[in-house]
Amino acid sequence: MEFNAKITGVGSAFPKTKVTNNDISDLIAEYGEHTNDQWIRERTGIVTRRISEKGNPDEYNSALGAKASLLALEMAGKKAIDVELIVYGTASPDTLLPSTACWLQKKIGADLAWGFDLNAACSGFVYGLAVGSQFIQTGNAKTVLVTGVDVVSFVVNWKDRNSCILFGDGAGAAVLERADDNDSGKIIDYKMLSNGKLWSLFHVEAGGSKLEVTNDLILQNKNKMAMNGKEIFKVAVRTLADFAVNILEKNNYTIDDLDWFIPHQANIRIIEAVARRLKLPMEKVVINVDRCGNTSAATIPTALDEAVRDKRIKKGQLVLLDAFGAGITFGSVLMRW
Repeated sequence: MEFNAKITGVGSAFPKTKVTNNDISDLIAEYGEHTNDQWIRERTGIVTRRISEKGNPDEYNSALGAKASLLALEMAGKKAIDVELIVYGTASPDTLLPSTACWLQKKIGADLAWGFDLNAACSGFVYGLAVGSQFIQTGNAKTVLVTGVDVVSFVVNWKDRNSCILFGDGAGAAVLERADDNDSGKIIDYKMLSNGKLWSLFHVEAGGSKLEVTNDLILQNKNKMAMNGKEIFKVAVRTLADFAVNILEKNNYTIDDLDWFIPHQANIRIIEAVARRLKLPMEKVVINVDRCGNTSAATIPTALDEAVRDKRIKKGQLVLLDAFGAGITFGSVLMRW
């Protein structure tokens, strides 16, 4: 028997430290690079971002994930013990072993769950929704916890002003449950894709079994992220727009039917370019990149949580989540809230 899946609760969490563009400018000046608040705002739309304090256990990836998850469970009227599956979207785990899903399980007390990490970079949350929905649709789970959490500040190259200005840390979570046909929050459809041929556009070269981190590689910044911003911009705009149109058309909707569009919060220029390509008013786009920066897998769930809690998103509205990330990975989720 096939069931429907619905989102019944969402939550988000951020580190305490707020880093301004002036703070970033002062930091990279130490490495001989120069920028300022105006330069960053004009190119990214970012004003502030949150950065985790190194060595603070309350701001580890799993700690932020736990805070977001408990808020999502509270909204859903569920307890951690009700969770049967944890799909943990992250590209910045606490440890290589065990998975961050296991650290989260321990911290929130989800003792009856099983779980795993899912690394699709910035697409991690939408990938997680697709995976979690499958377990509910096939009858193999009734309650699934999906997270999108990243502490990417530890792999940011602070000597590269073109990339370090973009990123922040954060966590988002959603509770998935079985739904009846007329329930709110129902997932209508999802579409996922990846293209490994484009891996070089955004990657961290060292730190896996391919290249162990050594002093020489650290000096070369091989353990830090490297990105080709211009090419990513082109791919992101084209693909985000195409995915939006495709999933809407597949389900007999048009852009005009859409109430809210929640894209990956990579850069305000990308978001605006996608909206123009879709002929979608910016008033229908949920944005938090200005205050949070690019939080990778956390961008979409934190934006969703914010719009649900401030009641912009209302029952019965059509909502589209649209992501892209390193890999390159892509994914869209269409839902009726």
